[in-house]
Amino acid sequence: MPLIIEGARVPPRWLQERNSRPLISPDAVREEECVRLALINNMPDAALEDTELQFFDLLDVASGDAVVLLKLYSLTGIPRTDRGLRHLNSFYFGLDELWNSPADGIIVTGTEPRQPCLKDEPYWSSLTNVLDWAERNTISTALSCLAAHASVLHCDGINRHRLPDKQFGVFDSARACDHPLTSRIAGRIRFPHSRWNEVRANELASCGYTILTQSAAAGVDSFVKKKKKSLFVYFQGHPEYGALTLLKEYRRDIKRFLGCERETFPTMPLGYFDHAATKLLKDFQEAGLSNRRQETLALFPEAALVRGLQNTWRSAAASVYRNWLEYVASKKAETFSFAAMSRAGRVRSTVASGDRA
Repeated sequence: MPLIIEGARVPPRWLQERNSRPLISPDAVREEECVRLALINNMPDAALEDTELQFFDLLDVASGDAVVLLKLYSLTGIPRTDRGLRHLNSFYFGLDELWNSPADGIIVTGTEPRQPCLKDEPYWSSLTNVLDWAERNTISTALSCLAAHASVLHCDGINRHRLPDKQFGVFDSARACDHPLTSRIAGRIRFPHSRWNEVRANELASCGYTILTQSAAAGVDSFVKKKKKSLFVYFQGHPEYGALTLLKEYRRDIKRFLGCERETFPTMPLGYFDHAATKLLKDFQEAGLSNRRQETLALFPEAALVRGLQNTWRSAAASVYRNWLEYVASKKAETFSFAAMSRAGRVRSTVASGDRA
């Protein structure tokens, strides 16, 4: 069953990706037969539409035979260009719409931090309002990277720790416990990471979080905690990333170095490039260090690199999100079943009262 974007606001790039598959109206879907999701996409303008497609594609694959209705939102307070604002105004809804819309689950992306302390970010109040609302009004909430860090800080006062270098690449993780969200994953669990900060296992465990997967090289990968009504699911990494996302980020960081926006040449993403690609990039690094100017970026061997890149984490990502969607669907079905039994009980009670009358 294809993913359905609600509100008649379907980004054109997704329509192209669908290969002309027929559109299904949300009105044709019964409430008890679907999972309603809100995607709160907070990525900067340069990655906004790519992030949409990454989650659309992942949810489309993970949904299987389930019907997933998806509605797009974004936080206020995130700096936007005119182009970004036009895209949001065309395809996204404001948070006022979220407060009044049913959502079985929400996905909250991260964004590029601008302040040393997350509480000083201009969108902090907007984000914490979403987190507080999600605890009371959703079955489950999935949080990525910075959104995960913000949640544990807001809810439990757990601060993130600055890393000596960017945690950047594709890392192997191991299951830290048996949990429905990590069941039926064949082979290795490996996900991309792209972050300068981390939250640590001992601090999470002391506040009641359960670590699901952990990497010897990258630290905590995913973890969960039940908060009021909602199961909060946290990813320090990015299961949703496409095959080329880390390459685009690496090229962006190189451009910033060449433009003197950062002091050091960026570290190459680990576990991502093969031997031949690594050799090309080392040669380019030498050129960039010896000739530090924007024009050097024209020598970046992008075409040769793209040919060798594969999404080696897609199977694990689809399994995790399929397990998550099944969890949300099963809890929703329990609610509908309980409501049906309650209605039946009231009918029997009414009939019995009539008989006695």
